Amino acid sequence: MDTDKLGEAAAAHPPEAEKRRGVAAPGAATVLVLVALPLMLVSYFFGDLAADTVVRLHRFKESSSSSSSPAAAADRLLGGLLSPEFDEASCLSRYEASSRWKPSSFRVSPYLVERLRRYEANHRRCGPGTARYRDAVARLRSGDGDGDAECRYVVWLPIQGLGNRMLSLVSTFLYALLTGRVVLVHEPPEMEGLFCEPFPGTSWVLPPDFPYKGGFSAASNESYVNMLKNGVVRHDGDGGALPPYVYLHLEQIHLRLQNHTFCEEDHRVLDRFNWMVLRSDSYFAVALFLVPAYRAELDRMFPAKGSVFHHLGRYLFHPGNRAWGIVERFYDGYLAGADERLGIQVRIVPQMAVPFDVMYEQILRCTREHGLLPQVTSTSESAGGRPPPPPTATATKVKAVLVVSLKREYYDKLHGAYYTNATASGEVVAVYQPSHDGDQHTEARAHNERALAEIYLLSFSDAVVTTAWSTFGYVAHALAGVRPWQLAPLDWGKMRADVACARPASVEPCLHSPPPLVCRARRDRDPAAHLPFLRHCEDVPAGLKLFD
Repeated sequence: MDTDKLGEAAAAHPPEAEKRRGVAAPGAATVLVLVALPLMLVSYFFGDLAADTVVRLHRFKESSSSSSSPAAAADRLLGGLLSPEFDEASCLSRYEASSRWKPSSFRVSPYLVERLRRYEANHRRCGPGTARYRDAVARLRSGDGDGDAECRYVVWLPIQGLGNRMLSLVSTFLYALLTGRVVLVHEPPEMEGLFCEPFPGTSWVLPPDFPYKGGFSAASNESYVNMLKNGVVRHDGDGGALPPYVYLHLEQIHLRLQNHTFCEEDHRVLDRFNWMVLRSDSYFAVALFLVPAYRAELDRMFPAKGSVFHHLGRYLFHPGNRAWGIVERFYDGYLAGADERLGIQVRIVPQMAVPFDVMYEQILRCTREHGLLPQVTSTSESAGGRPPPPPTATATKVKAVLVVSLKREYYDKLHGAYYTNATASGEVVAVYQPSHDGDQHTEARAHNERALAEIYLLSFSDAVVTTAWSTFGYVAHALAGVRPWQLAPLDWGKMRADVACARPASVEPCLHSPPPLVCRARRDRDPAAHLPFLRHCEDVPAGLKLFD
């Protein structure tokens, strides 16, 4: 069993909003006049030199006005996804992230909002610290697994890197919504404070004295598949007394989930357990759409099937204040002033490491062929030996490029290309990289904070280039609600991808490892051939993804 200790989850009681408000601050119009007056004098004496500054100041006024409008205030709640019951200071990202994302093209279903509010109320009733939770744990410890219970739970155990964890946690929460369970998150030390609490008035953190949070695998006797194999449970319900909990193993094995994990008869058996412990590295939310019993509810919550992670990820995940501080400082310091932002995410898997020159050439082909980055001139000087005249201030377009990679080489070469050479279009390209840790260190909290910050920085881009198979990239573009330009997998025989990149059909992440569906092997071997909202993934041909 896992012996990691977690700190006690303590309820925070920040000062009330009225106490924080203090003396009224000057309005946007006052600030505009005070800042604009000296600039007007500069413009009078120096003409066009100040024009670009005045234009940007006008943009500031427009953004300030719009941010205080009722529409902007409503968007802070992401169309009703977020509850207004939180104190802002306890989690700065919760209501601030919306001001940096592009407007979502996915409408939030009123029924999804209703289901989220109902879930929050149930979590407050049954969550840690309540009498109902204590009673449920007492029954669990006593070995009592039979009978209906007022509160039922699914305990999520983390595995793999941050992208995998976020994908599996959204999937687990969706499963909890569908089955009336309360989701509890085992938060090891490397995840402490990484995310804010998502539900008002309660905690989703599994208390540290919970007895079953480690030592599980596909071979565990508590595994549902093994229980079924050993006759402990049966589809006909005649297996005798239920054990106190069931372990559901949803970790991919050779790009497949286990048999008997997403058949309807299996979910009827799983539904009899009051406690479930679940471990997964996959976006198994897609597989929940394969269970007919869940289909009607899913249709009501998600009329647009391509919006599942987009909505639930924005609802659940709010970077803690430490990680959000990284986001704010980097975004405001380097990205906010640009006219356009391009994110480039490069993930090199050590087991199949693509050579640097091959990957860099593919990135250049992708960004140039699709107009994401301008061509550079061969030299920054004109043929006559003199520098070309600078564009006028009002005509200069600034594009900020955010490079997210564990390796530094991609940033170095791209930055060097645009620092040394002018662009054929005349626009200015500024290239930045927040960090380059070299290797993945999921066991380190500071590494995870940087990774989370960079996921969110990518999600604030106008366009994104991501790496095939990358769960990190999936999370970033799904939060953004932007279809990425996905770098195609390499043809190892040619050491080149014939097509540099392509845009997938939807913003949804890919389930790399679909379940075998032995329950209907005779009539539905390939769900993508029969279900109109499923198709195979562009980067993982055997995988499945949701789309509209």
